[in-house]
Amino acid sequence: MPTAIPLESMTTRDKIRAMEQIWDDLQRTAEAVPSPAWHADVLKARKRRAHRAVARFSEWQDAKKRIRERAR
Repeated sequence: MPTAIPLESMTTRDKIRAMEQIWDDLQRTAEAVPSPAWHADVLKARKRRAHRAVARFSEWQDAKKRIRERAR
């Protein structure tokens, strides 16, 4: 079912909030969302980086704050 979203008139902040709402909804039925094969490759690479201590991690709330600040 196509849904019209007024993207042209939305601010970046509004778009991010809309995406967060969509992700929150998708998480409720995560098992129904297919995962492409390349996701496994990306996860393996990230796991290797974490084991070699070259990956940097941050809390999700901190990451969202940085994303929002960049969008201003």
